[in-house]
Formats: sequence, structure tokens, C-alpha cells
Amino acid sequence: MKKDSKIYIAGHRGLVGSAIWNNLKERGYTNLIGRTSKELDLMDSAAVSKFFEIEKPEYVFLAAAHVGGIIANNVYRADFIYRNLQIQNNVIGQSYEHGVKKLLFLGSTCVYPKEAPQPMSEETLLTSPLEYTNEPYAIAKIAGLKMCESFNIQYGTNYIAVMPTNLYGPNDNFDLEKSHVLPAMIRKIHLAKCLRENSWDKIEKDLNDRPVEGISGDNTHNEIKSVLEKHGVTADKVELWGTGNPMREFLWSEEMADACVFVMEKVDFDDLKGDKTEIRNCHINIGTGEEITIADLAALIKHTICYKGAITFDSSKPDGAMRKLTDVSKLNSLGWKHKVGIEEGVRRIYEWYVK
Repeated sequence: MKKDSKIYIAGHRGLVGSAIWNNLKERGYTNLIGRTSKELDLMDSAAVSKFFEIEKPEYVFLAAAHVGGIIANNVYRADFIYRNLQIQNNVIGQSYEHGVKKLLFLGSTCVYPKEAPQPMSEETLLTSPLEYTNEPYAIAKIAGLKMCESFNIQYGTNYIAVMPTNLYGPNDNFDLEKSHVLPAMIRKIHLAKCLRENSWDKIEKDLNDRPVEGISGDNTHNEIKSVLEKHGVTADKVELWGTGNPMREFLWSEEMADACVFVMEKVDFDDLKGDKTEIRNCHINIGTGEEITIADLAALIKHTICYKGAITFDSSKPDGAMRKLTDVSKLNSLGWKHKVGIEEGVRRIYEWYVK
């Protein structure tokens, strides 16, 4: 990519997209394009075609997706497979139709089997069944990965698929029903601390910024307490889903962005396919190769926030996969390695959240 190349970041306001946008800016790229979902509905094939026809981007980062945590994935199963397939089909298809030089597709490590050997290497894709709660989302991401691979094989395109581990960072989603585990814990423990300290000004501001089930800071204190308790948040304790035993890997979103830009600048599909008779598993895991239990993560967040109440777990709720650690040896061998550990990352995201 040249510094004045026209680069489209799909999903530029989201957790990953905004981090990629900022990383490109910091590296001196000057011709970035972004559209909000109101400006461009990526599920509308005609609108996406018109956008590519007018803007003619040379490079594309496909960071737009319909995402959520274990609750949302399990409840809104049709939305997760339908919306993601639609977005991917439109953006990848139009990238081919309009001669995009290179595309980076962002998937997820949930594409790997539930019982995949740990750490999960790229070679374990499609070797056994997926984890049930996020199977529709995983299938959509596998389809996107395979679409990139198939366009490369048939048409000689240069589309790279990367599979990031659990991400967190600035502009994360803190919705108590639809967010991922780490931001959900940050917000729950923050609100519990505010309740414990009777800091209603902070609680009201929080709910005005991000209402919970239609309850904002303008509702009564009892109404606010009631909706927070429904989500496991009280002054005395925070209740989380599952046993706390699953282990998870977390990557700071700005480092994910750095890895993505690194791959776009330095890595081509020809570097990944090798001399195999059957070309597959050319995607790249992006992660830290380090993991922590959900219980230990909750304890770390509790310590960082200085919450004095209890953390409990509802073992009647699902855990999801017990381990999801990525094998990042391919990424490391290509020349990129993470720097931000979980302790520093939790401190950073909490400071960002309270601001």
C-alpha cells in the first residue's frame, strides 16, 4: 500500500475498525474511506455495489460484522448467520467486481472446533464439531474465510483472512446483554462499585450513555436497581454466567489493528499457500498465545476497579468452550508479536471507560 492509496475500512466506527483507522493514520496513510451503517447498509447489495462503483477503493479492511457475546450468539442465532453472510458476500463480491488489489477479512477464533487441541493451530479448522452457542456466527466466518481462499485460487486475488482471539479496547461494546465477556465484566463491576458507594451521579451518567433495557439515568433509583439486579449487579455482589473455569485469551484491540496493518503491508496470499496440492488453511491466527480463567479475569478487574463486594458465578448458565487458546506461531514467524499484557490492558480499558 502507498501512503495515498485509497483504503476502505468497513466498520470503521467499531472496536476493530476504529483501531485500524487510527493505526493507518498514525502510519501516515492519508486517503481513508469510512461509512457509518446509516450512510451505507452493508446488507444492501445494490448500495454496496454503488459505493464501490463511485469510490473505487484499492484496498479493503473488512472489519464490519454483526457481533456479540455468548448470550446474544445463542439467542439471536438467525441474525448472526444471516447478517454476517450478507455483509461478507456483498463486500468481498464487490471487491472482486471492482478490482480491489488486496482485502483483509476479519474472522474469529470461534471458527475452530469445540474440542480442538490447544493451542488451536490453523490446521484444526473443520476437523470436528463447533461449539454450539456460537455455531451460526462461526459458520458465517468460516464461509468468509473460504470465500477469500476460493477467490484467490480461482481468480488470483490477494485476499487474506485473519482470525483474531477475544478483543477488547477503545470503542468496545458495553451492552450488558450483547457485549463480550471482558467489557461486560468491566461495566458490571464498575456499576456495582458505584452502587456500593452510593454514587448515583456516576450511575445515572452511565445509563444515560448506555441505557439498559430502556432504563436510563432518568428512571427512578428503584427501577435502575431492579434492571441492574436482573443482570447480576448489586452493591454487595456481581453474579457472572458459568463456573468461572473456562480459560480465555485476550488481545488489546489496538494491537490487533497493528497486526492487521502489518499483514496488509507485508504478507501476500502467495506467502501463505506454499506448494500444497490442496490449498487450504491459509488464514492467520492473531492473538497473544496467553490465557487466563474467567474467574481470575474477574478478580483482576475487581482489583483494578477497587470493588469491595463479592464475585459469584451461576453454574446453571453455559460456559461455552473450556479453552480457546490460539497458536500464534505462524503470525510470529511472519514477524509480528503482541506487547500489551492483560493486566495493562484491563487498566487501559477501565480508564477509557470511565472517561
